[in-house]
Parts: sequence; structure tokens; C-alpha cells
Amino acid sequence: MSTTQTTAILPQSLREAWIALAGLSAVFLFEMLDNSILNVALPTIGRELHASTTALQWVTGSYAVVFGGLMLAFGAVADRFGRRRVMLVGLALLAAAGLATAFVTTAEQLIAVRVAMGVAAAMTTPGSAALAFRLFESDRLRVSAMTLISTVGLVGLAIGPTIGGFVLAVAPWQVLLLANVPVAVFAIVGIRRGIAADSASELHRDPIDVTGAALGTATIVLALLAPTMFVEDGVGSWTPWVTTLAAVSAAAAFVVRQRRASHPLLDLALVRHPLVTSGLAFKAAAGLATAGLGYLVTLQLQLDWGWTPVLAAIGTLPQVVVLIAGGAVINPLIRKVGMQRAAVLSAASVVAGLGVYALLGTLGYAWVAVALILVAAGLRVVGVVAGTNVLRGLPESRTTIGAALTDTVSEVTSAIGIAVAGTILAALFTGSIAAAPWSAQQTAEFHESVRIAGLALTGIAAALVAWGMARGRMAAPLTGAQPATAC
Repeated sequence: MSTTQTTAILPQSLREAWIALAGLSAVFLFEMLDNSILNVALPTIGRELHASTTALQWVTGSYAVVFGGLMLAFGAVADRFGRRRVMLVGLALLAAAGLATAFVTTAEQLIAVRVAMGVAAAMTTPGSAALAFRLFESDRLRVSAMTLISTVGLVGLAIGPTIGGFVLAVAPWQVLLLANVPVAVFAIVGIRRGIAADSASELHRDPIDVTGAALGTATIVLALLAPTMFVEDGVGSWTPWVTTLAAVSAAAAFVVRQRRASHPLLDLALVRHPLVTSGLAFKAAAGLATAGLGYLVTLQLQLDWGWTPVLAAIGTLPQVVVLIAGGAVINPLIRKVGMQRAAVLSAASVVAGLGVYALLGTLGYAWVAVALILVAAGLRVVGVVAGTNVLRGLPESRTTIGAALTDTVSEVTSAIGIAVAGTILAALFTGSIAAAPWSAQQTAEFHESVRIAGLALTGIAAALVAWGMARGRMAAPLTGAQPATAC
């Protein structure tokens, strides 16, 4: 498709694409709301379904593992058979799974519903970024669209637990998952009406690498399970180490397969593009920092300082406010410093926030708030800019698997961030961390754990950012992008 044709067909402002953006925003809202709103209901679900602790863990864990494990495979499918088509099928599955919640009577049935929702999320989430990218020719408009979509999702993430609490006061817990039905229907209408059918020129017809898809899925599933095992079973148990070894072995086999396959699932030559590796490095640093910091701060506020859950939620409000309001600064920042420099600055803000928390976080809430704000500010920008850069570095026929790769990197590094923090804490803290009150020795051990874990996360994130900066310098400068028009 020529530039002239593209300009004549594609929307020239966000307003022109409002129907499509509404549908895509609904997709991202589902992803952000899902686990956060369901967590509020876990005690109620446990009582009503007589579920064990392990079963309750799998109510949320099964969704996350299936979602993370299948994104690459469905990204490859969408790039071959149509992003819009796969998105609509995934939304239909989401609606059906939501309806099935009304008939759940056991924990096992609920886990099966959650697995189906994880499959639906893997089919829809990468496609939301790919379709938003495809809607516009201008990189500035692409950033604006992704900023709008992510803001809607973050608002849902912020208010989701509160809404869930109010719903549980007047309605059964099933309503929380049944709400996915109208969200899916709304998204289907918006995408069908606002996004044109997939063009053959933007897809490719290479055969699907089934072996590569199986190895990639196994790698990601094992990579998501291993960190959880380290936190729950400890470094002295053999199960997390065996799982980690299996993940590494599957990853090595996946790389070998992709290098030898005639039509690889993930073309490693494309992944080595400077924009792609730079964007993935920045996203990895942000995912690691956000999950690790969130884990440590939650424990500190409630267990170290004795705050109630409500007060602890209020204590994280600075992060929520920045995540929601920060969308307003993304385009002005890009216009002033450019895409790549904006990614570098935001990733550096994430590292700085981790450093502040590691060195000063135990001295008082003010330093915790500063750390939360710096990490949130960096995450808000890098989440959009780095993701856009990854898609800019790929051919049109590979945008969905690029978005899937970006989301997968965030999922895996988030799990690693929690594992690093949790493992260090488990190694240094004696006794049960949940048993109150702590002794003076336990308090000192916790503070030392926070400092070491914070510094470890800061070092890993800084290394990722440095690598992203080095790769970014090798990328061609942004050309042909116009400032975003008003929406």
C-alpha cells in the first residue's frame, strides 16, 4: 500500500477513529480489570465453593499462566489469518466464558472458566496494540491512540477493587465475571464497525511453526511458574530449580528451532532490530521494577508499619494518580525530545525510583511515595513509547507477534521481579513473616532484605536500560511523524 493510499484511507485524528478506539479500549479494560477485581472476591469464592488455598491460587494463577504462555502463539496466528478476525473470535470466547460463570458450582469449574478467559486474553490483548498501531500512519497518532487505550485500562485498574467491593455488598461474586459479557459485546461492536477487515498485504501466509509454538509456550509457562515456586517453596526446595532448568532448556530448544525452521514462529533476525531490542529492554526493566516494588511496598506498609489494607491502598494512591494523569505528558515529551530519548528518560526514571526505595524507603513514607511516583512516571511513558518502538521496528505483517512479544516480556519480568524480592526476603527473614508482632531482630532483617532486594532490582533494571540505550543509539532516527492532532 502506498503512502498516498494510506493517507487517503487511514484516520487523520483520534476523533475520526473513535468507534475503533472505544472497542480497543474495552479490550484493554478487560485485561486490567480481570485479576484485580477478582482478587477482592477470593475469600467469598473460597467460602461458597469450599475451595482450598491451592485452588484459590489457581483461580488467578491459571489465567495468568495461560495468558502469558499463549500470547506468542496467537500473535503468530493473528499475523497470518487476520488480527481483526482473531480479536473477534477471542472476544466471543470471552463472552461465552463470562456467561459460563453463572453455572459454576465448584472451584475446578471456575478454574476451567479462568483458563478459557486466559485463552481469550491471549487472543485479544496483543491484537489491541497491533490494531491501534495499524489504524494510523503517523507515529504521533499511534502513541496518542495507545496512550488513550492504556489510560482507560489504568482507570479500570485503579477503581476495579473498589467497584468489586461495592458489588459484593449487594450481589453474588459471579456478577464480577459476568460483567465481561457486556464488555466483550461492546468491544465486538466497536471493532466490527470501526476497523476494516484485514488486508492481505498486511498479513503473511507462511506455515505456522507448530513445534516452535509448543516450545515457546512451554518456555513462557515454565518461566512464569518458576518464580512463584521460588517465593512459595524457597531456594532450598528442588522444584523451583528443576522448573527453572526446564524453562532454560525449553528456551534453548526454542532458539535452535527458530534458527533452523524455514518459517519460524518468531524471526530472530527481526527481534535483533535495534528498535525492537531497545523497546523490549525498556519494557523488561519497567515490568521488573513495578512488580518488585509493588511486592515490597505492600509487605512494608501492612506488615512492617502495621497499616490496615485500606490505609495501605491509600498509601499507593500517588502511583495511581501518576499512572492515570501521566498520559497527558506523553505526547508533549515526545515532541520535545523525540521517541527514543523519551523511552530512555522514562526507563531511567524507573531505575531512579527503585534506587530511592532501596536506599531510603525504610526511613519513612515520604521516600516510599517518591519511589512510587518515579516508577509510575517512568512506567506510564515507557509502556507506550517502548511498545510503539517495537512495532515500528517490525514489518506490517509481524506487528501482532511484536505486540505479543512485548506483553510476554512484561509478564515474565514481572514474575522475575517478585521472585527476586521474595527469594531474598525468604533467605534473610527468620520466622513467619505474617506472624505479628515482629521482634526487633525480625524488623532489622526485613529492612536489610528490602535494601538488598531493592538494590538487586535496581542493578538488573539499570543493566536492561543500559542495554536498551546502547541498542537504541543504533536505530535510525524517527522520520515522517507528525504531532498528534486533537482528539
